Amino acid sequence: MSLILGLNAYHGDSAACLIRDGQLVAAAEEERFRRIKHWAGLPTRSIDYCLAEGGVSLGDVEHIAINRKPGVNNWRRLGFVLTHRPDPRLMIQKIRNIRSASSAHEALEKAYGISLKAQVHHVEHHLAHLASAFLVSRFDEAACISIDGFGDFASTAMGFGRSHSVEIDKRVYFPHSLGIFYSALTQFIGFPHYGDEYKVMGLAPYGNPNYRTQMREIVRVQPDGTFRLALKYFRHHTDNVSYSWNNCAPEVGTLYTNRLIELLGPARKPTEPLEQKHKDIARSVQAIYEEAFFALLHTLYARHPLPNLALSGGCAMNSVANGKVYLRTPFKKMYLPAAAGDAGGAIGGATYVLSQIANSKTRLHLDSAFSGPAFSDEEIGRLLESKKQEIRDAGCEILRIDNEKELCERTATAIAEGKVVGWFQGRMEWGPRALGNRSILCDPRRHDMKEILNAKIKRRESFRPFAPSILREAVAEWFEQDDDVPFMMEVFQIRAEKRSLLPAVCHVDGSGRLQTVHADTNPLYHQLISEFCRLTSIPIVLNTSFNENEPVVCRPEEALDCFLRTKMDVLVLGNFYIARES
Repeated sequence: MSLILGLNAYHGDSAACLIRDGQLVAAAEEERFRRIKHWAGLPTRSIDYCLAEGGVSLGDVEHIAINRKPGVNNWRRLGFVLTHRPDPRLMIQKIRNIRSASSAHEALEKAYGISLKAQVHHVEHHLAHLASAFLVSRFDEAACISIDGFGDFASTAMGFGRSHSVEIDKRVYFPHSLGIFYSALTQFIGFPHYGDEYKVMGLAPYGNPNYRTQMREIVRVQPDGTFRLALKYFRHHTDNVSYSWNNCAPEVGTLYTNRLIELLGPARKPTEPLEQKHKDIARSVQAIYEEAFFALLHTLYARHPLPNLALSGGCAMNSVANGKVYLRTPFKKMYLPAAAGDAGGAIGGATYVLSQIANSKTRLHLDSAFSGPAFSDEEIGRLLESKKQEIRDAGCEILRIDNEKELCERTATAIAEGKVVGWFQGRMEWGPRALGNRSILCDPRRHDMKEILNAKIKRRESFRPFAPSILREAVAEWFEQDDDVPFMMEVFQIRAEKRSLLPAVCHVDGSGRLQTVHADTNPLYHQLISEFCRLTSIPIVLNTSFNENEPVVCRPEEALDCFLRTKMDVLVLGNFYIARES
């Protein structure tokens, strides 16, 4: 038996996975157990879950893969120090981060009180990203690229995958980073929290690219297709920008300098209203990101002219840009992992190690993202029994429906009646997206559904769109492009004649961040949407994550608590149907 534990540790979205004999046993982010968004540190609770799911102990593990490689690119580091003379406090911080990654093995021994027998493998950050896409895809060969903030002194890595191997052959090094560019401008627009970049992406369609010239001054695409930042606008390379990576929600200090304020005007404070200027800046940020992104992809294709693309890294969460890959590059097929960001480095590191120790004989494929905890109807039943009085006091009734067809019919009817439904089924999703097992579902036909959701549950910015989950076989009829998008990682244009039918999931620019639902990977969710289609002739439901300003729910207790403290109408926990009395 071969056991590999993969870790993303001491960084945002800490996570763990377990691979046994070439098959993924379990994978989960630490935030789901700690209930703190993007939690950073040593992911002991994720490790505990993965080991329990595999029925093994940490002492049984033979290989531990960590998606950082201290010491890699050291000549580049030295050259940077000699030429830029950064604040000594910045270098101390960087050294501490490297030491945290290199000492994970000692931290594990201390946390678990054992002496590890496992061989510890430090996998270069971007190599782990590339592996997290290519080595779990079904491609025999592909051009590969990873784009993010930074990892192991690089922000971008190009390479190729073939058979059971993946290699890097070109990098963009610190301090130049598209991730830093997007994050700095996210802060400038007034979204200060780690991971807020998706808000800029959602805001962008409301603006015009009136600041494109200024953005081209900040990010300069090079003749070779790579990019450079105008470093006078940034602090990350010279000043002591604070980063919090251990036992906490990640925090990042201000990344931009006053020169950016001179270029764009005053930065928005989080408490200030969003003006058209901010929307225009957001649109311009997205436009210039796409210019640099597609320049990279064209360079990658010139180096590796293959039809397949494996895309990863934190910037691969930019679903708007991803949705244009087939329109603006020669690539014909693309694989994006469910966790393209740093959490995915746990699987990437583990699969890379697998490729090294299995003598190129074993390769796993991830067509679905359901690798987290599941809970039996017996466990759910005991919870509901213990909370029975509280549920009754909330004016709710509980039904147990063991027939799947009846359960889907009743739930689809509730959705069609305009009710907000919490849907908790099977194993929790891996990655940041709710994909039909920890989801809130609604009718996409209602013009007022976005307002209802924000008022009842989500309490978030009104400009942020909600996503359509669509039967895979119906994509071509409803969207202008036809592709597998199982992990909700691409935005396509909804066909013009269909947009008025889907006001709750159609963004202001006519687009939708779709999830394709496949009968073979999530049969119950597919059956539910099929039943909704039978009732309404619409093969789509609105899908948003099951949470309220917190990580996506993991356990039934969290789902029930979210249901009871909000104004959700229905909660479906396994085979239990809980409805508020009208």
